[in-house]
Amino acid sequence: MTKIRFFKYQGTGNDFIIVDNRQLHWRPAGDAVSRLCDRRFGIGADGFMLLGEQPGFDFTMTYYNSDGNESTMCGNGGRCMTAFASSLGLVGNRAFFNAVDGEHHAEIRDDGAGRIYRVKMKDPRPEKKFEDGYFIDTGSPHFVTFVKDAAKTDVAGLGRMIRKDDRFSPGGTNVDFVEYREKGLFVRTYERGVENETLSCGTGVTASALVAASLHPGNPGFYEIETPGGFLKVSFVRKDDLFSEVWLEGPAERVFEGEIDRM
Repeated sequence: MTKIRFFKYQGTGNDFIIVDNRQLHWRPAGDAVSRLCDRRFGIGADGFMLLGEQPGFDFTMTYYNSDGNESTMCGNGGRCMTAFASSLGLVGNRAFFNAVDGEHHAEIRDDGAGRIYRVKMKDPRPEKKFEDGYFIDTGSPHFVTFVKDAAKTDVAGLGRMIRKDDRFSPGGTNVDFVEYREKGLFVRTYERGVENETLSCGTGVTASALVAASLHPGNPGFYEIETPGGFLKVSFVRKDDLFSEVWLEGPAERVFEGEIDRM
């Protein structure tokens, strides 16, 4: 049976299995992905990614949720994929890659404490307001709701209810619970496809920052964001109700590597 090399990466606790697929041309079945992502019977991860190649790009990124379904854009996944591409020597301090939601630029810099990986996110459409929160698509769909104490919020229970609400049919939505803090935001996210809270969600903190900025026009153009898995930063340019130059940045690192049987 063919052995495949895999690499485990994490970005603020959001963890991924990554495979260099340039020569393999592997399209794993959904049940194979879900088994690999299982934390008891597999490697364990929030998601699974394939690095591919395409003319005009440094690499391509194909992302699967841990339930085995190919999914929408993953911000932390894009940052981890950039770190992986750097380790392969495919990119220098800048990268240009293609994902399911289109083209993305990425940058790598050193902040003195370690490497920081930045990914330029898609320009979102204006958010849709509901009585209990806001809906916005930052490459993946997110419902953002503000709470007084995110640490005490039942993210799993409430998130599960909102995630499949009829308002977001047929695909459902991710759900972000956001608390304002003196120096920024604290965000906890319930992720569809994982069907539970994750320690961090890149498109989720991006959604949370942009909704918060739309509610506070005097914002300086960025938010420092704490998640259960660590700290991220979202910067942007805002003009009227439109956002551009949206960047997600934070750390990413290799956890370990190994081999699996091709399934």
